[in-house]
Amino acid sequence: MATIKDVAKLSGVAVSTASYALNNSKKVSEETRQKVLAAAKQLNYQKNGLASDLKRTSTNTIALILSDLSGPYYSELIKGVQDVTSTNGYDLIACSSIGGAQSTAVKFLKEKRVDGVIILAHNINDETILESAREGFPIVVLDRSIKSDYVTQIEVDNVHGAFVATEHLIERGSRDIAFISGPYNSHDNELRFQGFREALDKHGIEYKSKWKVSGGFTREGGYQATKMLIAQRDVPQAIFYANDEMAIGGLQALNEKNISVPGDISIIGFDDIQLSEYVSPPLTTMRQPKYEAGALAVHLIFQMLLKEEVDSYYKLTTELVERDSVKKR
Repeated sequence: MATIKDVAKLSGVAVSTASYALNNSKKVSEETRQKVLAAAKQLNYQKNGLASDLKRTSTNTIALILSDLSGPYYSELIKGVQDVTSTNGYDLIACSSIGGAQSTAVKFLKEKRVDGVIILAHNINDETILESAREGFPIVVLDRSIKSDYVTQIEVDNVHGAFVATEHLIERGSRDIAFISGPYNSHDNELRFQGFREALDKHGIEYKSKWKVSGGFTREGGYQATKMLIAQRDVPQAIFYANDEMAIGGLQALNEKNISVPGDISIIGFDDIQLSEYVSPPLTTMRQPKYEAGALAVHLIFQMLLKEEVDSYYKLTTELVERDSVKKR
């Protein structure tokens, strides 16, 4: 079956332009729209398969699609979404995107079994979202850069947050700083690494690639990545973990080798999950507004369902939370 990417290629336009044209957006000229429609007809392209021909009725249900339902980061986000949906008399369906294109989550998108969707799942590609987005079916994406008339973006200021975290380590005397990253295809991980590099550059500190290791945003990943750093026998003065789960795993690895935090090494995380306050030592981290992001996403869905105008992009701020895992000067 032809995809919107095939239509875009045949008509010689970007995928986003093809999406605009197929959704009758005013952002494209009539000439471009006709060219895209002709390509779609030639390829026998059907938007969202047979589901696009079905008459939609209100379900009073919002879907929240997450990469994983089990992580502690998601609990506050889900609560923010749930509080607003229930207050407005709507049901919430939270589903995992495990399985990618074959997942139930993608079926919700393509068949529009709900009234609106919030997506925080990097394994659902932009093409699928662009194919599904249309007037009357609002989609809000978190921590992803995607442009469409029918998609609203909410991002945390990852670059600035990572910059502040790294500069905090530098100001406390660290110059040899490792970066334990999330998945390399993660948009927010990429931005956090950018902020990390900007802070090093500002202070004239050389970046060392040997001190960048992927921990996949999981506790086990942070544990293994930290063990790898220790095995190099060249342990840095500080480690910036791109999320708290990895930092907590890293703490375990350091404790096993009797490396004192913060006596021998400073560590800082990102997210401020609830557990961060209760590990030993309590974790210094960058707090991001998880509950507020979820609540805002649903508010925007409801505004769009009422055909009210909303901005296409929202950026939320982060805050440094100082605890005991970074050396005092």
